[in-house]
Amino acid sequence: MDFINIAIALLTIAFGAFGFLAPRYTASALDLAPTGSTMGLSELRAGSGGLFVVMGLWCLFSGNPTAYFALGIAYLGAGAGRTLSIVLDKPPLKKALIFLAFEWPPAAYLILANGS
Repeated sequence: MDFINIAIALLTIAFGAFGFLAPRYTASALDLAPTGSTMGLSELRAGSGGLFVVMGLWCLFSGNPTAYFALGIAYLGAGAGRTLSIVLDKPPLKKALIFLAFEWPPAAYLILANGS
């Protein structure tokens, strides 16, 4: 259990680091285009970057099952948003399903393994 928790936290930090440190690359990978201002880059650094970097770091630092459970809830929310987007927005399905594959399984594991 601890190994999988740690692996998911490390992946979370790695994926979050792209948004945090390379928001232009992340924007391109997500088919986003910052236009008119750099506020979109700010949002990527915050919501797709710093949030996940710090959540993953907190899980590793604390080692607390409740922290890992909370990370699972964050992935659950991301997966729910992605699923709703697949239904309503019709994004490129293959790409959306790949992203979803990195949201639902970690959510399910972290919630089931760390919930009390």
